[in-house]
Amino acid sequence: MSEPVIRILIVDDQLLMRDGLASLLNIQPGIEVVGTAENGQEAVMRVAELLPDVVLMDVRMPVMDGIVATAEIHRQFPAIKVLMLTTFDDEAYVTGALRAGAFGYVLKNTPALDLAQAILMAQRGMVQLDPSAANKVAKMIGGAPLTGTDMDAENPLANLTEREIEVLRLVVEGASNREIADKLVITEGTVKSHISNILSRLDARDRTQAAVIAVKHGLK
Repeated sequence: MSEPVIRILIVDDQLLMRDGLASLLNIQPGIEVVGTAENGQEAVMRVAELLPDVVLMDVRMPVMDGIVATAEIHRQFPAIKVLMLTTFDDEAYVTGALRAGAFGYVLKNTPALDLAQAILMAQRGMVQLDPSAANKVAKMIGGAPLTGTDMDAENPLANLTEREIEVLRLVVEGASNREIADKLVITEGTVKSHISNILSRLDARDRTQAAVIAVKHGLK
């Protein structure tokens, strides 16, 4: 049996962005854009009307901003997941969105396939963070920079090899498998093997969670 379609509401004050996102997401398998809104106030009303599974929410908008709207949606409809999609990765926005109940914070330059995956993960209740946003969270909780040689046994990164630390550092920076392979002069297959080992050793479900764990424990 196929997975149920994830119903999406897009909230952005720019018409071109709303239409562009709708076009990109409607061609992704398992996703249906059921509506749009141009500010947070309209978003809350549209959520009540449409009951989407996931709301893609911009941060800065007139009338009511995305963080206030997220908090209101989370209060009224706690089962509906809000995923922030914005050009801003300011620490105040990131932490404010997460405190308001957002299930993730991704940037608008995220490729369509990665955005579709972030929507799927958010719908399943898994928090998604862009690597730059993950760094903001790490700073908020006081992570101190570490190298591959000064991690103690209580740090999960201590279970990684020096090469895996190098790969993970590039994952945190947002590098693709091809970019990592080129940077380290290894094959993409070797990169995939290293990432598989990293996920297993960190007990991480995906690259995003691995990046969050890394920055939380000070890897820069």
